[in-house]
Amino acid sequence: MNSPIFSTLRTGALLLLLAPLAGSSSVTNWAGRLPENRPTQGPKPDPAVIAQFGLYNNAALQKLIDAKGKQMTAVSDRPGNYGFTIVDSPVINAFATPDGHVYFTRGIMAHFNNEAQFAGVLGHELGHITARHGKKQQTRSTIAGIGMILGSVIAPRVMQSVGGIAQQAVGLGMLKYGRDDENEADDLGVKYSTKIGYDASNMADFFQTLSRTEAQSGSSIPTFLSTHPNSADRYTRVKGLASRARQSTGGRPLAVNRDQYLRAIEGLNYGEDPRQGFVEGSVFYHPDLKFRFPIPSGWKSQNSPEQFQMQEPNGKALLVFLGAGNGTLDAAAQSLAKSIGLQSANAQKTTINGFPAMVIEGDQTASDQNSTPAHVLAQLIQDGQSVYAFVGLAASGSFSTYAPQFQQAAQGYARLTEASKLNRQPERIRIKTATSSTTLASALAANGIPSKRYEELAILNGMKTNDQLSKGMLYKVVGK
Repeated sequence: MNSPIFSTLRTGALLLLLAPLAGSSSVTNWAGRLPENRPTQGPKPDPAVIAQFGLYNNAALQKLIDAKGKQMTAVSDRPGNYGFTIVDSPVINAFATPDGHVYFTRGIMAHFNNEAQFAGVLGHELGHITARHGKKQQTRSTIAGIGMILGSVIAPRVMQSVGGIAQQAVGLGMLKYGRDDENEADDLGVKYSTKIGYDASNMADFFQTLSRTEAQSGSSIPTFLSTHPNSADRYTRVKGLASRARQSTGGRPLAVNRDQYLRAIEGLNYGEDPRQGFVEGSVFYHPDLKFRFPIPSGWKSQNSPEQFQMQEPNGKALLVFLGAGNGTLDAAAQSLAKSIGLQSANAQKTTINGFPAMVIEGDQTASDQNSTPAHVLAQLIQDGQSVYAFVGLAASGSFSTYAPQFQQAAQGYARLTEASKLNRQPERIRIKTATSSTTLASALAANGIPSKRYEELAILNGMKTNDQLSKGMLYKVVGK
């Protein structure tokens, strides 16, 4: 949860967040609204993407992606008013939406080791737009995707009204292209980055960094490779494309700009940002907003700039914590009940762990004849000027099983006072200079990096642990 957005969420934003996804600008309907000739979204980032990731506020890096994006657009095969945005996610990913916008996560920015790598991937993503791959791709239905993550027991309307952020995350996972489209985007990435003066062979080198990251993590978290199918010969193919592109320049020097790029990412957040909330010991802590609450034992969780979701392992219940504005409890409760379509709801004022509170319980209106309405328990808490809500949902037949867990989470809401949690800071990229000829492992050791992280940091540097650093060479470490 990104604290500036979350803490100032007003009724209007709440209504937007809880509105059925069919009426919003979702990832899963981007392909359906691609215009024939020109993008519609263009330079403005899509609200659905920003709700999922949040913007990363770094003026220098935003200026870099804007400048290179505009250069590439000018030499592209389908010039347009495209947009380029860096989002606040540690996941290593980049994606382009058919409406004409390219997104890079701060996670992928951290793993580039020169401007040429950055430019190659930027050209690849722009290529998906200019070749209109988004219009051709076929995506599965949103509700089917939600079933894979949150289970199919809860009525579709519940997923539309409260699970919007989860739907958008699933939608991004569906933004995949076939081998032909990927090969064409690689071709265009080489073409565009070479045209603006970069050595495109570095794009192939970055694929190796991605492959090593995927192998080391063993994680199912979406990465660039999971949304961009890889093949064994991709590295070789792109190297060949880059070599031919270099020959076509007539010997014009092509840039790599390693030191320039590394200096630009000094101080970049690395990994999860605890200031936006973190989970530790089945408790969710938010240092910036200064609150904490327990997560039901064994439940899965997902944090986003707008809300924090908790899901029963088999998808039979969902608990969402979100901001309900800065007004009164009565006004927040009325807006919330209306937004999620509660009928015959009972509302009662009370206190929860010493905070003024309002509890609403009722059935959600069925969205159609084939859907079973969920039973809802919404617990709103007034904390100073802010109102927060725990919204628990389950099928009527099983609601009594999960109601105690909904209640325990809300009853555990408390002000955060522990200094060790309040002062938790993100790790950041730090750029160091080798003081003598040494191995990367030795340089990492000299900077206090524990040996268990050597491979992680070697991947981050696009190197092996036993690679030699020459005196004066820049390299990355991470620290507070």
